[in-house]
This record gives sequence, C-alpha cells and structure tokens, in this order.
Amino acid sequence: MVDDLAESLAVTLRTARRDRDLSVNALAERSGVSRAMIGKIERGAAQPTAVLLGRLSGALGMTLSELVARAEGNRLTRRADQPVWTDPETGYHRRALSTGGPLELVEVELPPGTDISYPADAYAFKHQQIWMLDGRLRFHEGETVHELDTGDCLQLGPPTPTRFVNPTDEPCRYLVALTKRNG
Repeated sequence: MVDDLAESLAVTLRTARRDRDLSVNALAERSGVSRAMIGKIERGAAQPTAVLLGRLSGALGMTLSELVARAEGNRLTRRADQPVWTDPETGYHRRALSTGGPLELVEVELPPGTDISYPADAYAFKHQQIWMLDGRLRFHEGETVHELDTGDCLQLGPPTPTRFVNPTDEPCRYLVALTKRNG
C-alpha cells in the first residue's frame, strides 16, 4: 500500500523531472536509477528508499530535503508538523526541520547496523555539515573514514561517494545542515 506522502512524492518527482525537460531515460542515466523504477515511483506504485531519493534528487539538482518538502507542500516549523519520512527498507528516519530557505536542517535517526551509501552527485549542489546528537556514526567520505561521536561536527569536503554507517547496537541521531553551492 502506498501512503499519501508516497503519492505526493510521485507527483513531485514527475513534475521536477518535466520542469527540467528531462525524459525518464535522461533521469535514469543521470541518477543510475533504472527507468522501470523511476516509472514505478512516478506512478506511485513503489515506495522509494532513501538511497533512491538521494540519487534522483541529486540528478535533478535538488536536495533530498527540497524534494520531500515539496511533496509535503508546507514548511511549518512546529515539531508535530515537520515533514517526516522513513525509508521502508532500512528504517532510516528523517525529519525536515527547516526547508525552503538558504539553509536546510534535517534530523536523522539511523537504526543500529544500518549502512546507507550515496553517490558523489547527491552532493554536487550543496555544502553540508553533520553534527552528532546521540550515538556513534562511521561516515565514509570517499576513501576517508570519520568516526563521529555525540557532539562532533564534520564539514563535508568536495562531492565524493559517501556511506553513513551505524556500527553500534543503538540508534544514532545527527543533524545535517545544508546550503546550496553557488554555480
């Protein structure tokens, strides 16, 4: 069963692709996501994972937060009204704290043992920092591995493939601050 947010994501993704005058084939080539999967997502027949949404939003020149916020259709700041999305495959849980302005804030809870990878082009249009709120995160930035503990803050370097790994038996929580890159 597909929920209201998944249906809204379908419309938002299709609209963003068409606004950029991209065919499904072109988006598939840019994102590395199959045409069939893009079609299923755009029809609301599949609930996309965080990795798929990250690849698609990057290929569209958007942040994942922008894509989800557009699907939500609002930018309220009260906690009860902030857009929340959970990856159906991993349980990765993200809350868009602020969107639509020059700075986006996203709170993420990564379940124990979760390992999520993103390609470099998911970061091509933004600067990011990660601030650990609770727990431990092993963050792979290309060949460099950062072990982050509660209170640590990491400014990401140039776009490179990344992996977010929770190597512990407890969830970890972190804040991601994003701004768009110029040019």
